[in-house]
Amino acid sequence: MITAIVLLKASRGKIDALAQSLLEMREVAEVYSVAGDYDLVAMVRVKEYGSMAEVVPGKLQRLEGVEQTNTLMAFQCFSRHDLERLFSIGYEPEDGE
Repeated sequence: MITAIVLLKASRGKIDALAQSLLEMREVAEVYSVAGDYDLVAMVRVKEYGSMAEVVPGKLQRLEGVEQTNTLMAFQCFSRHDLERLFSIGYEPEDGE
């Protein structure tokens, strides 16, 4: 599985609608609302590298409300943890972690 982390800047007042549009894409596994230079982070997963070119510039960047994107291609995953737990506010490791 090929993974890309896509950082997105949304148009003013469009963050929630854009997040929902992203979640409607089958290639988007998760969407996170974040603080900082970007408004949203989308985790995109495809089977082949060539498909990523179809998804990010072909679909994702054309969604209403997308002002700017920055795509980070993942080479390797080192985490054994559930990403949703790690990004949850108030995350506390379980005993033994």
